[in-house]
Amino acid sequence: MAEVLLSPGVLARENDQSFLTTQPVQAGAAILGPTVKGPVGIPTIVTTYSDYQNVFGARVTSGSAEYTYLTSISAYNYFQQGGDSLLVTRIASGSYTEATSSNILNSLDTNAFTLETLSEGVDQNSTGPTGSAGQLASGSADNIRWEITGVNSGSGTFALLIRQGNDITNNKSVLETWPNLSLDPNSNTYISKVIGDSKQIVKTDGTESYIQYSGSYTNASRYIRVKEVLTPTLNFFDNAGAAKTEFTSSIPVAGSGSFGSATGTPFGEPTNPANFYDKINSTDSQGLTGVNYTDSVKLLANQDLYQYNLIVAPGLTRDMTAGATVLTSLVDNAQTRGDNLAIIDLKNYGANIVPVTTAADAVDSSYAAAYWPWLQTIDPDLGSRVWVPASTMMPGVFAFNDRAGETWFAPAGLSRGGLTTVIRAERALTNGNRNTLYEANVNPIATFPNTGVVVFGQKTLQKRASALDRVNVRRLLISLKNFISQIADNLVFEQNTIATRNNFLSQVNPYLASVQQRQGLYAFKVVMDDSNNTPDVIDRNQLVGQIYIQPTKTAEFIYLDFNVLPTGATFPA
Repeated sequence: MAEVLLSPGVLARENDQSFLTTQPVQAGAAILGPTVKGPVGIPTIVTTYSDYQNVFGARVTSGSAEYTYLTSISAYNYFQQGGDSLLVTRIASGSYTEATSSNILNSLDTNAFTLETLSEGVDQNSTGPTGSAGQLASGSADNIRWEITGVNSGSGTFALLIRQGNDITNNKSVLETWPNLSLDPNSNTYISKVIGDSKQIVKTDGTESYIQYSGSYTNASRYIRVKEVLTPTLNFFDNAGAAKTEFTSSIPVAGSGSFGSATGTPFGEPTNPANFYDKINSTDSQGLTGVNYTDSVKLLANQDLYQYNLIVAPGLTRDMTAGATVLTSLVDNAQTRGDNLAIIDLKNYGANIVPVTTAADAVDSSYAAAYWPWLQTIDPDLGSRVWVPASTMMPGVFAFNDRAGETWFAPAGLSRGGLTTVIRAERALTNGNRNTLYEANVNPIATFPNTGVVVFGQKTLQKRASALDRVNVRRLLISLKNFISQIADNLVFEQNTIATRNNFLSQVNPYLASVQQRQGLYAFKVVMDDSNNTPDVIDRNQLVGQIYIQPTKTAEFIYLDFNVLPTGATFPA
């Protein structure tokens, strides 16, 4: 019925303005870089450093020494400082494949099913002779082995254990236990349903990268997927509830085994050592060059699939020809998405200030920020002191800032910019050094007696002076856009009416008011009415909203005037 009165009467109309304001979906940091193991090129979420180690490993051997990738050091500090969600993309050079299980046999001496590791690379191969204690010749802390136990031919069930590759029979290190599995596709405990059989492959289409999915069931295991069930036991029980004799020999027998046939060897191991830490140069960063990152940066451009508010690629600098190109695309990606800040490193270890400021001059974006100099920290896995570029430590600073304050607070200064896990900076900057860097939009990392190493700047790399040349304002806009866009997503394909507009306003206005109360805004105004939604706009199937904000600024330059007065003078009121 039309909402209009044609004869005297009363028309009761309602506008529901009682919608509860939801909190925005939280997005953490994203890190790109080499790791010891894990799926290559597939962005993977981890929520603790232990989780990171299980998926991506820790120590890497290159030549005759052990190292820790900058990716791992950055992840460790991020979680140490309160970070709760990390999107990690493993970068590798060359072609990598998964390892497959060997001989999971049934009583007919044929393979019952095949497993495949989620991690890729030759380090996943644990095949080889088994010692007297049950040790695998190629077993390591970074690969795995399988074991079948609890076989029950009456119920057609068995248990699968995923063990660490370097354990022994009398001292098993069980990573995952999957009890009561079945090979019956109609059973709720069918092995593929319980463990998962999905596979992800990075593909390219023109200039874009995407993930191609295969398989029917989402992977629940952190280590393996079911590649193929070779002897399925469809409808294992007969009508009387007894196991069918033709199937009882199909289920696996008790035993254990390993994985093999994986390909892909990390560059720089073991006879041609890669360059780590302060030895990173223009052609070799931890065994990689910038070109190895290209497809992953394209993949992370998918805003619907991957959410993050900060992105780093520790180990890439603008000193590397290919690295400079990738860092440029990282910044362009952040600017196109509009929902994250890219932190980039400008120069390799040992640079002077002028080359640093010159490198910063080549970037102009409010979606990028740079920090300098390099920093010395404790390697979390080896315990040694190592030099790392600033981007390695900055996700931890941002995580602490967001936990102690808000995303629109400046991640800098003594309150929120302290680098508690840093031993020292590459050089102690003078006040003149800091001035030179800040004028070039490079955020100095200062050293203060009795205080330690502190981030002492919060500029973006935008050249033009505006509110967006500050990190806190850029991150404020990112937060507001993320939340308000989440609200607007729910309005797509809704009726273009006053009720829909009020639905939007009833959620956005309270949220902006809460941001104002939390010192993010001086003032704001939201307009979504007939003034900007004219009949012509509506006829084009558009809904227009205008949001005006006055962002809160930070006090970066504090002037204190000490006025010396003669004896007997009165103080001004």
